[in-house]
Amino acid sequence: MAIDNDLLAILCCPETKQPVSLADEDLVRRINETISRGGLQNRGKQGVTQRVDGGLVRADAKIFYPVRENIPVMLIEEGIALEQVG
Repeated sequence: MAIDNDLLAILCCPETKQPVSLADEDLVRRINETISRGGLQNRGKQGVTQRVDGGLVRADAKIFYPVRENIPVMLIEEGIALEQVG
């Protein structure tokens, strides 16, 4: 997954305005495994069924914003609480 560094520098959490950083491959793998098992909900209380290509993690490491087809989905309700991911 590639996100332009200039874009990454201006992105922030839409809720708290904290900066975000690229999720590492291990976290993306664990999120996709949790999605495959059907055990993941976004903050909008919807089940997450679509795999992610990557993601952005809020600075406090509590919220993951999915990236699909190199497009960050920076909507509060699409964020995934990382406490759900083992």
